[in-house]
Amino acid sequence: MTLIYACAVLVVLVPALLVPWLAARWAPAVVAGRAADRLRVAVAGLTAAFGRVGAAGVVLLAGSAAVVAVCWPLGEALSRLEPQVDHPVFDYVHARRAEPWAGINSFVTALGDRYPLKWVTVVAALALAVAWRRRRWWLPLVALPLQFVVERYVQEILARVVDRGHPPTDLGTYPSGGCARVAMTFGTILVFVALTWRIPRRVRIGLVAALAVLVAVEGYTRVYAEKHWFTDVLGGWVFATLLTGVMTLTVLVAAGRVRPPESEPTRAARDRVTAGT
Repeated sequence: MTLIYACAVLVVLVPALLVPWLAARWAPAVVAGRAADRLRVAVAGLTAAFGRVGAAGVVLLAGSAAVVAVCWPLGEALSRLEPQVDHPVFDYVHARRAEPWAGINSFVTALGDRYPLKWVTVVAALALAVAWRRRRWWLPLVALPLQFVVERYVQEILARVVDRGHPPTDLGTYPSGGCARVAMTFGTILVFVALTWRIPRRVRIGLVAALAVLVAVEGYTRVYAEKHWFTDVLGGWVFATLLTGVMTLTVLVAAGRVRPPESEPTRAARDRVTAGT
């Protein structure tokens, strides 16, 4: 049991420490990089052609397809590890289940179920629509239910194309939907909260770190509650991160909050100065 409890501590500490470090060291370089500027150019072109809502729809569809393109081969690769990784982990956890700890995990893992998150989605959509009443009040009313639908059907596509089966104790399969639902629901809410109120950067980083902890804990409880293979959860974390990123960009595009691209002449002049030095 010591290893099981140690893993519980790690799923809290690792994201709580990793997210602020990435925000300080990695995020600024990514935002200022060429790839981000090319993305802004593409978004500007789509917005000019289709408007904000149309561009957001294209981003959501193309991004969801890209998530499938990444997570499909990932799922096939992870499924090959089932005899070497999933069965030993399942047997280890099953042989060391403690009823009090199992009860706690069963209670916590229910947060990732569809039913409670439906109510979270409805309440948040209504509350944010009121907060946005002087702007595009309909945007949270559309985006929050939409994220719920997108997660469900993209996950269903991956479950069907990978078709790896499930543990003997439950029907959970690849990728872990509980992790993705928690990330998508609360991640989309956080995006709207950040767009609605001025929140200090440190607080925003803290909220993202808290969400990452929540998603990591959800994955841990899915394994301990014997609802998923361990590699289902690994894939679920990747799936949750990518799809939440797509949904975040979709909301930003629809709200008109994507920074304009850097002009090509300015970039070219800067590159020449840099090369000359």
